[in-house]
Amino acid sequence: MFSPSSRLSLRVAPLAFCILIAGCGEKKPPQKGPVEVGVVTLTAQNATVSSELPGRTVSTMMSEVRPQVAGLIQKRLFTEGSMVTAGQPLYQIDARLYRASRDEAEATLASAQATAVAAQAKAQRYRTLGDTEAVSAQDRDDVIATARQAQASVMQARASLQTTNVNLEFTLVRAPISGRIGRTLFTPGALVTASQTDPLTTIQQLDPIYVDVTQSSSQILALRRSLAAGKTLAASATIRLKLDDGTDYPQEGRIEFAEPIVDVNSGTVTLRARFPNPDGLLMPGMFVRVVAPQSVVPGAILAPQQGINRDAKGNATALVVTKANKVERRIVTTTQAVGDKWLVTAGLKNGDRLIVEGTDKVKPDDTVKPVAVAASK
Repeated sequence: MFSPSSRLSLRVAPLAFCILIAGCGEKKPPQKGPVEVGVVTLTAQNATVSSELPGRTVSTMMSEVRPQVAGLIQKRLFTEGSMVTAGQPLYQIDARLYRASRDEAEATLASAQATAVAAQAKAQRYRTLGDTEAVSAQDRDDVIATARQAQASVMQARASLQTTNVNLEFTLVRAPISGRIGRTLFTPGALVTASQTDPLTTIQQLDPIYVDVTQSSSQILALRRSLAAGKTLAASATIRLKLDDGTDYPQEGRIEFAEPIVDVNSGTVTLRARFPNPDGLLMPGMFVRVVAPQSVVPGAILAPQQGINRDAKGNATALVVTKANKVERRIVTTTQAVGDKWLVTAGLKNGDRLIVEGTDKVKPDDTVKPVAVAASK
């Protein structure tokens, strides 16, 4: 006979066996493979370093149209805001007084010429009589001097006539340069003088147009030292322009010159660039941004910005994939942005595989599966 405890043991043993058998039949969950990460293989290349500088547009030529004679304006001969050419008539000033002065000068010249002819003939006769001692030497010399004075009077009258002709021409005010003309400040019927302070109007040449930009003297000094040391190469003088609304100006410009002095108040140097402006899009006085190439860094490493992060201490860091497909964290040194990339001067080298996608899924020493990602140009 079995005791009660023995009977319980016999009942439990098969149950435990069944549980053991069931447990042995369960499958373990499958092991996960390496995490896929997007990588960009870095390549050393020549990188053009540019600076974005503030600037203001300035007309290449500007002329304030002023009267050179006094008188009443009779007519305005141009359309405000239009293009004018050099020599084009702009205003007509009352010319009656100047025409009368010209006529008077012509008459004075004719009288002086007639007097000179008579004096010259008399001087010639006295020279002949003087040779025969028919007249005294004093009388001969006096007549010759009178003839010369008459000739000088002719020259003086001719100069006066030229002056009156010039003044008469000035009554028709012409454009001194070609360009776009502004609004008129004087209307027909207004009295103008040669000594007035206000111009009649202003003409500005807009094609091409200048852009004056400022750069700190410390930046220029650092660039010159870098060029002298051979760390960078000289960049092209071709520059780009961004308008005040953020859009790109379609035409390229060139640096014309740099001021040889530093502004004592701002510590900056003014650079002047020239831009084509065939459509008149740029107007004098506009604020713009000039993208100017400063230098070319040979063998530079340009890393996509999404692959560079900051740690708690503010250090720039990057995750790279080693040859063993392990994740390695590096502290890098970046100087400035070049387009959508960082210019890296330390921490990364040619051929490194930089993780740009999936950085939040991995940590250092993880084994990963790198997948190439096309880098932007």
